Amino acid sequence: MTSKTKSVGYTTLKPVAVKTPRKTYRCDAQDKILGRLATDISHHLIGKTNVNFQSHVDNGDLVVVSNVGGMKLTGDKLNQKLYYRHSARPGGLKINKLSDLWKKDPSDVLKRAVWRMLPKNKHRTARILRLKFTR
Repeated sequence: MTSKTKSVGYTTLKPVAVKTPRKTYRCDAQDKILGRLATDISHHLIGKTNVNFQSHVDNGDLVVVSNVGGMKLTGDKLNQKLYYRHSARPGGLKINKLSDLWKKDPSDVLKRAVWRMLPKNKHRTARILRLKFTR
């Protein structure tokens, strides 16, 4: 669906933002590589798999992931990868190892990877809230 905008000398077609019902995308994380799975999930959360994708409209799907503990990591990331955060105060650098986060909750590792793959705009929080995990 489009609307016409009259301008000097030409007509521009703009797509009208159409809300469609969200679909549920279920994926099994067993024996899948973390980064490739996170990319697939982020594409579904953004809505790039939908026919009527528009970057300014949040048309993404609901994503349900199961068997998160069965994901694979390539290389020696489990021992080498570090997550940094800073409190904005002197000496406030906190470092977490991937192995510590994995022991605590593997779904948090996947959620962090997906969070960093989503576009940094006003839809980011709403999109990550549509990511659910089942045991």
